[in-house]
Amino acid sequence: MNYSRKKSQPIFDRALDVLEKGVSSNFRYLGDKETPVIARGKGARIWDADDNEFIDYRLGWGPINLGHADDRVNQAVTEAIQDGITFAATTPLEVDVAELIKKMVPDMEKLRFTNTGTEATMHALRTARGFTNKEKFIKFEGQYHGAHDYVLFSTASSSIGGMGSRRSPIPVQVGSGIPDKIRDYVYCLPFNDFDAVERCVKDHHNEIATIMVEPCLGNIAGIEPQDGFLAHLRKLCDDYNMVLIFDEVKTGFRLSNGGARDTYGVIPHISTYAKSLGNGFPVAAFGGSADVMSVIGGGSVTHAGTFGANAVSMAAAKAVLTILDETPVLEKLAERGKRLKNGLDKVLTEAGLPHQMSGHPNLQGFLITEKEVKEVRDLVHHDDDMYEAICINMYNRGVWMEDDAREPWFICEAHTEEIIDETLNKFEESVKEAIA
Repeated sequence: MNYSRKKSQPIFDRALDVLEKGVSSNFRYLGDKETPVIARGKGARIWDADDNEFIDYRLGWGPINLGHADDRVNQAVTEAIQDGITFAATTPLEVDVAELIKKMVPDMEKLRFTNTGTEATMHALRTARGFTNKEKFIKFEGQYHGAHDYVLFSTASSSIGGMGSRRSPIPVQVGSGIPDKIRDYVYCLPFNDFDAVERCVKDHHNEIATIMVEPCLGNIAGIEPQDGFLAHLRKLCDDYNMVLIFDEVKTGFRLSNGGARDTYGVIPHISTYAKSLGNGFPVAAFGGSADVMSVIGGGSVTHAGTFGANAVSMAAAKAVLTILDETPVLEKLAERGKRLKNGLDKVLTEAGLPHQMSGHPNLQGFLITEKEVKEVRDLVHHDDDMYEAICINMYNRGVWMEDDAREPWFICEAHTEEIIDETLNKFEESVKEAIA
């Protein structure tokens, strides 16, 4: 299907005149004549400026866990903004949301609000450094922790060939503009490699403040940790005076109400949250152990932000958390996610395509491969061309997931069983067309 761009293209031409590359995030640009212009969304569906309709499995790359333009969240925000938005002071809404997070997240003791996932991981890293009085940190290859300089090394978009040997990994800088000396502060290691992280910690623990980890690979098809890996990280941190940070910007309030802490049964010292916390509204938080968080403020570690805990973000977060707390949204979502995952698996198996299903049902993916993928380096075995062909066929049938297997499929409360059945029917047609 060739979708009309009669209305979309003139809008994007205007965007090219006033926005660099016509977008406000590098990842949104798909070409001068190809970049979509989305006009609206409702539930699990979105429409572009030409009114072409799609079932949405991108969901803004993860924030939408209830559905686009959820009436309950919108109503809460509409009511809150009548009383003003930003006051440079604590508000009742802010306290309500903090209490809900503390209630829902295991061992959450103290937290702070901010606006984006990037801010949350940046402040969490600074807090860990302030607590340990050490400067370097460990991150894992293929993981994305936001757009601040310290973490833009060896992400999912980095060249695998530039990462060096597994025994002696090389941090691969993501783009220009990052001071060269910053790479000296990071050790990039393969995910799920028990020995690599233990060697690094034992050799360099006197200078390592923290291990920062996405509990599952949010930019590598949702690949999950091997049994005991997260617990291994926690033990190393406890043994060597380091802080364990879970980056739950994607997993928080999506895998379960308690996030990765609950799902995988490991408690870090700090967790970061954003995305699903506000169902699309810009809100983020970081927090955890009262002991570690106590270094913030009072002339010690700086955390500030004019728009942190503003009424719009707090009203949205309170509505989302209340819904999750009072109804089994994420449990039901996981059930439908399993139905989707099993259906995709069945289609690929019957088509004779070697593959690996991956990820939690609420943040899942699949890879076209004959060899097991445990971390980003293993993606060399994945058939990018076949995956992209399937995704293009799906897009042409009105189902939109990212045409890059590294980005998971996201589902939301509005993905009904009927929508999942429609998706699976179109997936079967798309796979048959791709292998024909």
